[in-house]
Amino acid sequence: MTPEELLDLVLSRTRDQNRWRLRETINLIASENVMSPLALKAYTSDFMHRYAEGKPFKRYYQGTRYIDELEVATSEYIAGALGAVGVELRATSGTIANAAVFRVLGEPGDKAVIAPVQAGAHVSHTKFGTLGALGIEQVDLPYDEENMNVDVDKAVKIIEEVKPKFAVLGGSVYLFPHPVREIAEAVHSVGGKLVYDAAHVFGLIYGGAWRNPLKHGADAMTASTHKTFPGPQGGLIAFTDKDLYKRVSKTIFPWFVSNHHLHRIPATAITAIEMTIYGKEYAENTVSNARALAEELAAQGFKVLGEHLGYTKSHQVLVDVRGQGGGAKAAKLLEEANIIVNKNLLPWDPPSAVKDPSGLRLGVQEMTRFGMGRDEMKAIAEFMARVLIKGEDPGKVRREVAEFRSEFTKVHYALEGDVETILDMVH
Repeated sequence: MTPEELLDLVLSRTRDQNRWRLRETINLIASENVMSPLALKAYTSDFMHRYAEGKPFKRYYQGTRYIDELEVATSEYIAGALGAVGVELRATSGTIANAAVFRVLGEPGDKAVIAPVQAGAHVSHTKFGTLGALGIEQVDLPYDEENMNVDVDKAVKIIEEVKPKFAVLGGSVYLFPHPVREIAEAVHSVGGKLVYDAAHVFGLIYGGAWRNPLKHGADAMTASTHKTFPGPQGGLIAFTDKDLYKRVSKTIFPWFVSNHHLHRIPATAITAIEMTIYGKEYAENTVSNARALAEELAAQGFKVLGEHLGYTKSHQVLVDVRGQGGGAKAAKLLEEANIIVNKNLLPWDPPSAVKDPSGLRLGVQEMTRFGMGRDEMKAIAEFMARVLIKGEDPGKVRREVAEFRSEFTKVHYALEGDVETILDMVH
């Protein structure tokens, strides 16, 4: 390939990606979102070229005076919003945030109890991911199938027997809040700590639509800044334990992060301001939309998990598509119709089913961000039913999906206008 050919490919495919994903598709990937135009402008600043190893005002590089100030201010602002004693922004992802906390709390050979995969555990919580890489032994907490959650009574007994160094709640696939207070009390009684992985629900927490685990006993909350919290891709850690905050801050560099991608910081700050102003409305509408999508999918003939519990209290919806050929086939057919989802293990699936699981995981946070509401959720469910239940040609549906999506291209719940107008709104 010549330089000219590669350049042409880069430019054309970037244009194609922007048009396809931002104007023509219904994106229901539960781990994605989009920044506001203002946050995106901050993201593409000179900070993206620079390094700042170490802690603010104690860097190993010169030329960091502005990022030092921004990083401290942003950390303090978010800490204040969450009721935390400190916030660490240097984790470049939720997984790196987990790794930094796990490394401080446990040594190789120590035990950690985690929410089981059925209750939402992320791979980083397990022996197959970060926990295993650190040599920490995984002990699963029992699962309550009826309530689709951790079985509290049995979990407390296991914690008392195992005496883990820490427990992990939260995760990547869960519809209902985990029992933070009960597990915190149990793990604290044996001298351990509670870590809550809020990667998926951080924006819902920030907007008050999901319990803040820091107020229910969690010692640390790890999060992503790009899922229901619609900022740049990255991670953060919020603490109620000041000593743990200091220890993790000393560990994250140089153990897990060198340069922490400085352009994330101003974009995260702008997103935090936007979530202060619009977060309550955005979070409530996201949860409302998720429930509306679940209800309409069920009405269309899909088997949606959690019906007896109200389907969902998060941004996620889980659908059993074994009757439609399984998760892999269903996700591919929907992509051909410009509906982007991900196949996902459901509670009864063995780990070996990961390539072709029973279900689909859907998230409505990005489409909510683009201004869609309950009526649009019904339309999305109808599109999905036409492809997966009625067997219509995905190509035909794709054209209608693209036309439908073309009406929803403006980012909502975001600051806009000139600087003076924005400052007036903030104040």
